[in-house]
Amino acid sequence: MPQRNAPLTETGRLRPARCVVEDGWPLRRAAERFQVSPTTAKRWADRYRALGEAGLSDLSSRPHRSPRRLPTRTERRIIKVRVLRRRGPARIAYLLGLNPATFHRVLVRYRPARLARLAHLDRATGRAIRRYERAAPGELVHVDIKKLGNIPDGGGHRVLGRPAGKKNRSGAGYSYLHDAVDDHCRLAYGEILSDERKETATAFWARANEFFARAGITVQRVLTDNGSCYRSRVWRAALAAEGIAHKRTRPYRPQTNGKVERFNRTLLDEWAYARPYRTEQERRDAYPAWLHTYNHHRGHTALAGEPPASRVPNLTGHNS
Repeated sequence: MPQRNAPLTETGRLRPARCVVEDGWPLRRAAERFQVSPTTAKRWADRYRALGEAGLSDLSSRPHRSPRRLPTRTERRIIKVRVLRRRGPARIAYLLGLNPATFHRVLVRYRPARLARLAHLDRATGRAIRRYERAAPGELVHVDIKKLGNIPDGGGHRVLGRPAGKKNRSGAGYSYLHDAVDDHCRLAYGEILSDERKETATAFWARANEFFARAGITVQRVLTDNGSCYRSRVWRAALAAEGIAHKRTRPYRPQTNGKVERFNRTLLDEWAYARPYRTEQERRDAYPAWLHTYNHHRGHTALAGEPPASRVPNLTGHNS
């Protein structure tokens, strides 16, 4: 913070201005006395003569006229298209014949008062996303299944290229990644299984529940989608036996189960497609190490850069 009497503050400008206007000092003498240029002293004296002390306050550097600024009609059209289509500058600017940078500058001007960021909106409805986080581990665990194509022996298209990889693809089959992610701490447990039947999903949950129990987490509620395995009597009976409540997402609303959906996207980027595996077994062998890194070492943006283990004091292997 500058000193109140510094030469370039309002008080510092007032002193030479008064010397020139009220005491009749020559501009050059006032400039030398207060260690500014004669041009600066004249500017302050003129503003004091015309507006008084109010004229010595900081003025906006914005130009009086902006002849190259977009017409208001065009700006309104930009905002209308942005609100209706809910896409970014690179996707919409060319439809209006504008440069994406120009489109972005308009959005920045309107954002504080009228526009929400796309990341804060539901793309389907345009409504603001209600983000939440449970207060303690175990209050809610998200469970989901991700279907993933197997890698044929010798590698797929990422190793062999598109033509050869496509020929080598037949008969590889699929794997089913069963995942459970705690809502509060993001601690994750996952297994690669051969199907998504109700018996398989129920057995997976039993092992996941044991994993959370060893970490000192007592699961109170489980959130799943509306898959047939999660609507089965076997699944309901398994949760009821442990005193765990079951909640399902609304149909066609995967974002309700967003934390495990985001976990699935992370594992695809950082494990499943992170490098060109030559066999499915090679990729499966890499999964436990990646999951350990995710839980114990990988910084999470929702946790201020800390790993999930930072919120689970009883979790073993944090320093390994």
